[in-house]
Amino acid sequence: MTALPVAAQETVSAVVIDGYPDRALWVKEFTNFFIPQVDSRLAAAGNYQMSWQENYGGSIVKPKGVLEGVQLGLGDIGIVTTIFHSSKLPSQGISGSTPFVSSDARAVAKAVDEIAREYPAMQNEFAAQNQVYLATGVVLDTYQVFCSQPVASVADLEGRKIAGAGLNLRYLEGIKDAAGVRGGLTDFYNMLQTGLADCAMLWPEAAVTFKIAEVGPYMLQADLGAVNSKTVTVNADYWAKLPDEVKATLQDVAIEYRDHLAGIAMDRAAAAHAAYTEAGGTIVEVSADDRAAWANAMPNIASEWAATLNGNGEQGTDMLAAYLGKLESAGFVGVRDWTAE
Repeated sequence: MTALPVAAQETVSAVVIDGYPDRALWVKEFTNFFIPQVDSRLAAAGNYQMSWQENYGGSIVKPKGVLEGVQLGLGDIGIVTTIFHSSKLPSQGISGSTPFVSSDARAVAKAVDEIAREYPAMQNEFAAQNQVYLATGVVLDTYQVFCSQPVASVADLEGRKIAGAGLNLRYLEGIKDAAGVRGGLTDFYNMLQTGLADCAMLWPEAAVTFKIAEVGPYMLQADLGAVNSKTVTVNADYWAKLPDEVKATLQDVAIEYRDHLAGIAMDRAAAAHAAYTEAGGTIVEVSADDRAAWANAMPNIASEWAATLNGNGEQGTDMLAAYLGKLESAGFVGVRDWTAE
C-alpha cells in the first residue's frame, strides 16, 4: 500500500510588537506561553501553522507607541499598555479609577475582561483604533510607592515628587502638595536616581526586575490595588484576512494568557517582597486608617470615569457598578464606595 500524502499546512505570518524589553513579565510570557499554546493547538488540528516575528524593546515601537503601531499595521498583534492612552481608551481605566479595592490580579483581570465582553465600550474604543480586542492582562498584584528617602506613613509623601504612568497620578490629589511626574516603568530607575522624582508608583515584581531597590530602597506598602494595564489586540485589517480557526485559537489562548499572567503575578508577589528586602529595600506597611484616609481624601475618580463614559454614549455607571459587583462577589470590598456620588 502507498501512504497517502499529508495535506500541507497553510502558514500564517504574525508580527508581534511591544516597546518593552523581553525581560518584562508580560512579554516573556507571550513568548513562553501565548505563542506555544497557539502553535500546539493549531498543530493538533493540522490545518495551519504560525510564522512568528517578535519585535520588542523598541525595535519597532516604544512602549507608548504600540497602540499606534498596531493601528498602522507596523505590527499584526500587539500588547498595548492602555494606561498611556486614557483619552483614546477611557473605558480601560476602570480598575485604575477604583483604587483600594482589590490587590488580586486574578480577580481584577477576570472582572475587567468580563466587562469588556458584556458591554461594548472597550471593544468599540479599540475598533476606532483599527484594532480587535482579544483580552485584558493584569501583570501587577498591586501598586506600591517606592521612595529614594525614608517614609513611614502617607503623610511622608506630602510635598514629594511622585512618578506614575497615567491614571494613578490622580491618586496623589489626596496628598497635600504631592506633585505627579509622568513616566513609564523603564524610566523610573533613572527618575529616582537623578532626583527627577522622589518616589514612584509601581509593583514589587517590576521593582525587583528593574532593580528599583538600588535607587528606591523604601517601599510604602499602601496596597493601592491591582490594575489592568495590558491588552492584547490585533490589527483589524490583518484580522479580517485570518482563517476562522486561527481567529478562534487566538481568542481562546488570549483568555488563558490573561489568567496565566495574573496567576504568575500573584505567585511572584510574596517572593518579590522578599527579593526587594534582600536587595537592600525596607518595607513599611500603611495602616488601615491611613489607607482609608488617603482614599477618602481623593476626588471620586471612579464617578468621574463613569461620567466620561456616559458622555461618550456608553454605559459608564452600569459598568462601574457591575465591575465592583464582580469584585465583591469574589470577596473584595474597597475602603471607599466608589459608586457613591
